[in-house]
Amino acid sequence: MDCNRIAGILNEMGTLLELGGENPFRCRAYHTAAQALEGLPRDLVSMIADDSLSATPGIGEAMYKKIVQLATTGRLGEYEELKRKTPPGLIALLRVPGLGPKKIKVLRDELGIRSLADVKAAGESGKIADLKGFGARTQTKILEGIAFVESMGERILLSSADRLVQPILAAVRTHPKVIRAEACGSLRRRAETCGDLDVLFSSDDPEAVMDAFVKLPDVATVLAKGPTRSSVRLIDGVQCDLRGVSDTEYPFALHYFTGSKQHNIAIRRRAIERGFSLNEYALSGPHGPVQCRDEAELFAKLGLAYIPPELREDHGEIEAAEAGTLPKLITRDDLTGTFHCHTDYSDGANTLAEMAAAAQARGLHYLGIADHSRSARYANGLDIGRVHEQWKAIDALNKKFGSSFHLFKGTECDILADGSLDYPDELLDGFDYVVASVHSHFHLSQEEMTARLVRAASNPRVTMLGHPTGRLLLAREGYAVDLSAVIDAAAQSGVMIEINANPHRLDLDANWARRARAKGVMIVINPDAHATDGLDDLDYGVAVARRAWLEANDVWNTIPSNQMAKRLAERRRVR
Repeated sequence: MDCNRIAGILNEMGTLLELGGENPFRCRAYHTAAQALEGLPRDLVSMIADDSLSATPGIGEAMYKKIVQLATTGRLGEYEELKRKTPPGLIALLRVPGLGPKKIKVLRDELGIRSLADVKAAGESGKIADLKGFGARTQTKILEGIAFVESMGERILLSSADRLVQPILAAVRTHPKVIRAEACGSLRRRAETCGDLDVLFSSDDPEAVMDAFVKLPDVATVLAKGPTRSSVRLIDGVQCDLRGVSDTEYPFALHYFTGSKQHNIAIRRRAIERGFSLNEYALSGPHGPVQCRDEAELFAKLGLAYIPPELREDHGEIEAAEAGTLPKLITRDDLTGTFHCHTDYSDGANTLAEMAAAAQARGLHYLGIADHSRSARYANGLDIGRVHEQWKAIDALNKKFGSSFHLFKGTECDILADGSLDYPDELLDGFDYVVASVHSHFHLSQEEMTARLVRAASNPRVTMLGHPTGRLLLAREGYAVDLSAVIDAAAQSGVMIEINANPHRLDLDANWARRARAKGVMIVINPDAHATDGLDDLDYGVAVARRAWLEANDVWNTIPSNQMAKRLAERRRVR
C-alpha cells in the first residue's frame, strides 16, 4: 500500500474516532501521523527499510507499527473494526459541508441521528436550530449541504477511483489467464468524479479470473458472482464490477464500456449509416463479423481517426475525427515546470529545497513558489518581512542550482472583498509572478463576486487567476460568479487562468477551460501542491486539459525552461 493511501486511512481513522467521542489527543495523533507521511522527504519503503521512518516527528512507536503493517500487508484490523462499528450513515454525513465529526457527534447524542435522512428530517422540523452551538443559520447551511450531497449521488473523486482501481487492475493483469485488461467508464475518460468502478479483461477462461477477483484483499462483500461478470463492494464502500470477454470481443467491449452513453449512441448511428451493426461485443457488416484488433481499427472501419477516451462525450469529436482535425492533446511530458506550490513558509509540509528536489525528480526544470499572502492567517500567510526572507532563501538555492533548475518567486495573493490585492504594489512588483485567488467572502452576490474577480483579472500585476470558481468537488459548490465576464477580462488584460490540478478542485473544469482558450486566454496547469507528493497531481490537471481539447501550445507551462524566466520578465515589463 502506497504512502498516500496509508495517510488517507490514518486520517479516516482519526475522524472515525472523533465520531465515536474518543479522546481528542488520540484522534489528533492519527491526523498528525498522516500529515507526517504526506511530507516525507523520501520513499516510504526505503525509510522503513533503513528504520528512518521510526524517527520521523509525528510518528510514534504504535503508529509506526500500524504504518508498517499497512505498507507490507495492505490491511489493518483496527481500521476494519473501526469501520464496522461506525454506522455507515454517520460516515456519509461527513460529506455534508459544514458538518464535522464534533457536530455529527452532538446530533447523534442529542437527536439520535444515524443517517442523512435523519439529519434532513431534524433540520426541516427545526430541531437542529434548537441545539446549543447550532442555531437557525447553521441549520439552513446544513440543509443546503444535504441538498448538494444528494445532487452528487454516490460518486468519488477521480483520484480516489485511481487509488482504488490500481491494485485491482494490477491483480487482474497479472493473472495467468488474462490477455488484456483496462479500467473503463468515467475513470478511463478521466472525468472529475466517478461512480462504480468498471474493469474489463479478455480471457479464454474468464471464470478462473472471477474466482481470484472476489478473493482480493480489498474486497469487503461479494454482491454477485458469475462466469463472465462479478460485482463486489470494496473496503472503502465503493462498488467494483469486473467483466470478462473473449479477446476477439475485447476492442468492441472496451469502446462500449468506456462510453460515454452519448458518444456510444452517436457511434452506433454512424455504423448504421455505413451499413454496419455495432454492439458491445462485435461490429458486423453485410458479409458477417468485422474483425478489429483494437479500438483504433474499430474507428478506422467507421472512417474515423482514433478518438482518445477523454474526448468521447459527443461534443464534436466524431466530426473532428472524420475531418482529420482532432487536436494533438497535451501530455504530462509536455509540462516543463509548474507554478502555485506551497512550502513550510506558509501551510505547506516541505521546505523550499525539498520541493525543488521533488520537482527535479519528476522531470521538471523549474518550480514556482506561491505561498499564501498575509491575510491568510489560517494558512500562516507571509507578512512583508517574511516575503523578503523567502526571496533571499530562493536566491541562495538558485545560485546552487545554476542553469540546471530554477525556483521562481511567486505568491498566492488573496483577492480581497473589493477585488484589490493583499500586498502593496511595490511588493508585488518584486515577484516573478502573482497568482491571485479568492479565499474568503464566498457568499457575496453574483454581481459583487464578478466585479471582484474582474478587477483582479484586470490588475496589471496579476499573472494568473487561481482556482477561479472556488469549488471543492463533492464538498462545496463554487461561489456565484459570471465566469464569462471574468474570462473576457482576463483575455483583454492577458491574465492567465489556471487549471488547479488538486483533485478536490480541478478548477477550471474542462468546459470552461475550453471556452477560456477559445477567447484567447492562456491556460496554466498548477498542482496547488502543499507537499512534495502534491506535484503528482499535475496528471489530473493534464487530464482536465485533455478533456478541454487543449494542445501543448495552449498551456503556458510547456514553454522551454530556458525561455520561461525571459517570458515572465517580458510580461512584467509589458504589464
